[in-house]
Amino acid sequence: MKRIYRIAVALLILMVGVSACIPAPAGQSAPPPASQSTPPTVPPSPTPDRPLAARVNGQPIYLVDYERQVAQYQDALLAAGEDLSTPEGQQKLLQMRRQILDWMIEQVLIEQAAAGMGITVSEEEVNAAIAQIVQDAGSEEAFRERLERSGMTLQDLRTQLRAELLRTRVLEQVQKTVPERAEQVHARHILVDTRERAEYLLGQIQAGADFAQLARQFSQDESTRDTGGDLGWFPRGVLLAPEVEEAAFNLQAGQISPVVQSAFGYHIVQTLERKQDEPIRPEHRQLLQDQIVQRWMESLWSQATIERLVQ
Repeated sequence: MKRIYRIAVALLILMVGVSACIPAPAGQSAPPPASQSTPPTVPPSPTPDRPLAARVNGQPIYLVDYERQVAQYQDALLAAGEDLSTPEGQQKLLQMRRQILDWMIEQVLIEQAAAGMGITVSEEEVNAAIAQIVQDAGSEEAFRERLERSGMTLQDLRTQLRAELLRTRVLEQVQKTVPERAEQVHARHILVDTRERAEYLLGQIQAGADFAQLARQFSQDESTRDTGGDLGWFPRGVLLAPEVEEAAFNLQAGQISPVVQSAFGYHIVQTLERKQDEPIRPEHRQLLQDQIVQRWMESLWSQATIERLVQ
């Protein structure tokens, strides 16, 4: 909950000119995680009598709501000293308009997914968030003054708070699909820039040379070189070079891989130990959670029917 309160306070500050950052939606295509079901498609609705900015799986985003969001952020840019009459200012304004529409589309996608997952946000929860913001502002009067200066109404704030609460709750549910324990390996590697050098070092190791010593002397991976190429313990999905990770998991303890090519160069990989069921370190679990959220968000975009009706 505290995270949402900070978002709301930051939003109010933003709207009076301190900043004008807009959350960047995922907007890329990727298959959904197997453990998550795709949210049901909302059937197309009849053309409404009010102008639209977009439709998301048939659900309208009204032009008046979009233009209100644009006006609020435009006022924030002006208050921050931006000159929107220059070519650069016009480009920034155009980019802002696109980002706002993307953000509104993503909010609808999340709301639709939440409905499919049975996740809701109650009025009591929104009221509690508002009460916390008032307390953080120091007084009701200070809160009202800040709200007025931002150009937002109380209903605007309630709407955005509800959206943020819902988003947080949905993404937390998606993150729960990442297990707390998994198969892990302890491995090390040597990274060089040519296959010829890698083959030479592999031959040295096979002839009895010390792996760690060669890593300290020749490896170009500065993050592991001083520790003899030690990558530590890791589950699947956390290394920057997936080819190295795949090689490590395909080896038994003590085995050394052939030369492995990745985007970083050429590697020699040795798996030192294996464990079938080991607690995932917090930093690795956070990385896996971020990845699954990103893939899940991308799947919402790729599977949605989106009509953009404004430029």
